[in-house]
Amino acid sequence: MGNGFEPVDAWDFRGLHVLVDDDPRWSLDPVAQAEAACRGGADVLQLRCKHASDRQCLAWAAPIRALTRQHGARFVVNDRFDLALAAGADAVHLGQSDLDPATVYSAVDRRIAIGRSTHTDAQLVASRKEPIDYVAFGPVFGTQSKESEYSARGLKALLRAKEIVGDRPLIAIGGLSVQNLEAVIAAGAQGAAVISAVVDSSDPEASTRALSGFFRNQARGQVGKQ
Repeated sequence: MGNGFEPVDAWDFRGLHVLVDDDPRWSLDPVAQAEAACRGGADVLQLRCKHASDRQCLAWAAPIRALTRQHGARFVVNDRFDLALAAGADAVHLGQSDLDPATVYSAVDRRIAIGRSTHTDAQLVASRKEPIDYVAFGPVFGTQSKESEYSARGLKALLRAKEIVGDRPLIAIGGLSVQNLEAVIAAGAQGAAVISAVVDSSDPEASTRALSGFFRNQARGQVGKQ
């Protein structure tokens, strides 16, 4: 990138991302959500604290960090790189209104991966010059799990997003389910981030297993072609 940026092994962030959060709608707290997702084979767990205090967020982060290590998953903290560092997370995920990725990259002593949310072509193009390791794009099909000022982008926009980001892993988000995940992967996404498809399920572990199975099958297919 011409600025001394050295990416981590960003391919560690492909696969199924399960966002565990403190929305009062969910019947399980973030740690219980994470436990079910890890048992179901999630590749990445992202902790999202929109209501709790920093102290409570870190209290949840400690057992989630232990769970992800036990199950071989990556641990990401949403929005806050200071909490991500304090929690020993593998990455911080930044939205468009969060700190600039270059500020985070230059501020930390140890290398922490950086994910970036994008919603438009302009944001995708801008992300190519940012010191980030993977790019999330959406909402692909819309979402009821969080407020968003953006309408559903659709599969054509996801295809274009993959063309723009190039070799960086592209993570789809927004309205994803077992009914549409195959089409999302076919459009070029190397990962998919879900919230309600898992945490609002009557059986979060089974729902995670069903979703992660798409990526397991894709990986087996790639090995078979070698």
